[in-house]
Amino acid sequence: MNKVSYIKRVGWGILIFLCVLAVLFTALIYPPYQRELRAAKERILAGSHVIETKSGPMEYADVGNGYPVLVIHGAGGGYDQGVILSRVFLNDDFRVIAPSRFGFLRTPLPTDASFAAQADTFADLLDELDISSVAIIGISAGGPSSLQFALRHPDRCSALVMISAVSHPEKPMNFTDKVIHQGIFRSDFVFWLIARYFESGLISFFGVSPEVQAGLTSDEESWLSDVLIPSIHPISQRQAGMLNDRTHFTFLDYPLSQITEPTLVIHAEDDGLVSFTHGQYTAQNIPDARLIALQSGGHLLMGQHQKVTSEVVEFLKQHAPAGVEK
Repeated sequence: MNKVSYIKRVGWGILIFLCVLAVLFTALIYPPYQRELRAAKERILAGSHVIETKSGPMEYADVGNGYPVLVIHGAGGGYDQGVILSRVFLNDDFRVIAPSRFGFLRTPLPTDASFAAQADTFADLLDELDISSVAIIGISAGGPSSLQFALRHPDRCSALVMISAVSHPEKPMNFTDKVIHQGIFRSDFVFWLIARYFESGLISFFGVSPEVQAGLTSDEESWLSDVLIPSIHPISQRQAGMLNDRTHFTFLDYPLSQITEPTLVIHAEDDGLVSFTHGQYTAQNIPDARLIALQSGGHLLMGQHQKVTSEVVEFLKQHAPAGVEK
């Protein structure tokens, strides 16, 4: 056999091998992806309502009874993330109103998708639900619109809680940011592969270091694997909102000294996604704000949920409006 024929045979062999791998990959990997994506789409449709406000349509969940609290989700979220985190940081004494912000799930991205416009739509949502006043909890990327709600609608806001929340300007997106937001987050399949086969790396991306992950309890591991991460699917229905958030983070410059509502700030010093400087900035600039600085836990405050819940519940009950059972 001459050299040219040998090279051709090797080339065909490699090609056939790759084709077999592709067939096996499609047969073994793609079906569970389709099942999980279908289940995720059914789940998000079943748990919310879409209401037409003066500012346009907004998706939301309305869960429980008691002191009403607006729970504002972060990146990768929607109303479902708001509900999930409300179960972590609140108890059953509260009525949770969890909207999907602009560009997330069934809330469209309007022409004016600023955080100020989002805050105004929160107020319009409360009008439609006949709720005069709420406490508001801003989580992660939900921080800016929560701050704007406190600034623009102080008569509707009884208390403000900022948990691992963005509050000061971020640098413009670099090349890597653009690849992530405009590439990976557009593909449900790519994100599913990462979540399924590189979960630890994904959790690190979410701002929880390998050191914190190493100390997780089995219950905490299950919460991350079986509750939080699956709630991010389908990522493509959240991508527009995440890109909008990241774009507007560059322009954050709010007069926080004008916020008069009682304010609680909770942030971990080892937060790898939203720097601890955000928590410090919020607490330093809002008059009489109280900062709870946690030494560990990362962005998701792992290992600290019980403490955080206790602090948030006590704070909200302390500042509940007159006539609300405490």
